[in-house]
Amino acid sequence: MSQIAPVVAPTLEEFEIAHENVAQVAIQTPVLHSHYLSEVVGHDVFLKCENLQRTGAYKLRGAFNRMSKLSEAERKLGVVAASAGNHAQGVALASKKLGIKATIFMPVGASLPKFQATKNYGAEVVLEGAVFAETLKAAKEYAAEQGAIFIPPYDNIDVVTGQGTVGLEILNQVPDVDTILVAIGGGGLAAGVAVSSKLMAAKQGRTIKVIGVQSENAASYVPSLKAGHEVEITTQRTIADGIAVAKPGHIPFELIAKHIDEVVTVTDDELAKAILVLLERSKQVVEPAGAAAVAALMSGAVKPQGKTVAVLSGGNIDPLLMQKIIGFGLMASDRYTTISVMLPDRPGQLVKTAEAIAQAQGNVVEVLHTRHGEGLEIGEVELRVSVETMGHEHRERVLQSLKDAGLQPRITQP
Repeated sequence: MSQIAPVVAPTLEEFEIAHENVAQVAIQTPVLHSHYLSEVVGHDVFLKCENLQRTGAYKLRGAFNRMSKLSEAERKLGVVAASAGNHAQGVALASKKLGIKATIFMPVGASLPKFQATKNYGAEVVLEGAVFAETLKAAKEYAAEQGAIFIPPYDNIDVVTGQGTVGLEILNQVPDVDTILVAIGGGGLAAGVAVSSKLMAAKQGRTIKVIGVQSENAASYVPSLKAGHEVEITTQRTIADGIAVAKPGHIPFELIAKHIDEVVTVTDDELAKAILVLLERSKQVVEPAGAAAVAALMSGAVKPQGKTVAVLSGGNIDPLLMQKIIGFGLMASDRYTTISVMLPDRPGQLVKTAEAIAQAQGNVVEVLHTRHGEGLEIGEVELRVSVETMGHEHRERVLQSLKDAGLQPRITQP
């Protein structure tokens, strides 16, 4: 029975060489100080903006570092990858830069902006599979048939080393950072950042903490770390599709088990709130996975000490999804609420309800008045009112004002 070779972490010199290599195509993304998050946490919080990276995510770093190591013979065979978005764009741009033919398999129903962006970088895009597992299977079969080189999204040491260049930049931009928060999906970014940043901190004669963040509905690392080996889970629906990975990559898992200090989880509500805060307070557009680190700070899942850097890992979000998430985030923050009120079907009831909301300074956005709702009695109507509020306390004042008017409000979904 063959033994799996132990995973050897890259050295600081290997990360530095990778950084020089990756600089041919990737930019050094800015680190921004967040006054709002610093007040929330009580310590300085900085944002490492990989959402501003070329292709909109950190994935370009690992893809380019891996592909730049291919021999001339391998380059002539071309590369193939499977991805719903960020890895696809990273491989496509890296291929264009290196002059390698790229074939990218994407799921049927992949978002149009990501599909179009991947094509625009010059890759051949094949839509295959209703779910990503089918897409991945098709890509690997194509690679075997055509002899093309498969470029994995995270389970490769060169990919991990490329992603780890983010950690080097953080330590150069915020030399006295104490804690780094980074999202975990398959684990390539988190593994690379954890190893590279800790090696660099050790060179400075100090230690830092690196904390990983997963979606609560796709937290494969939590049971895996507890078991001491990779565990496959059944993921639940989550808006953070970029980190919804059912099983950790072997190489990232081995490195994360040794170098990550803690892994925490966040809910979809918390992710939506984080996206909204980043948009409003920092003017940063991020995808749900890219907001995971900030969600962990805002939710209290992480209580860091000292200077903290949260990695915004990506900003490739479909505008239609952004529209939905903004609404979701407003509701999760108690700033947009739909209230149902059952009323007798007689004149004056709508005015009575509107006056009660106005007295509490609620702003009515939308009204639905129906006689045909489920459970309505003859002579009764349902009034659904969507109201803008300024947070939880204000929403409670609106509800109390309705109750004081003799009504029985009930919070419902729009």
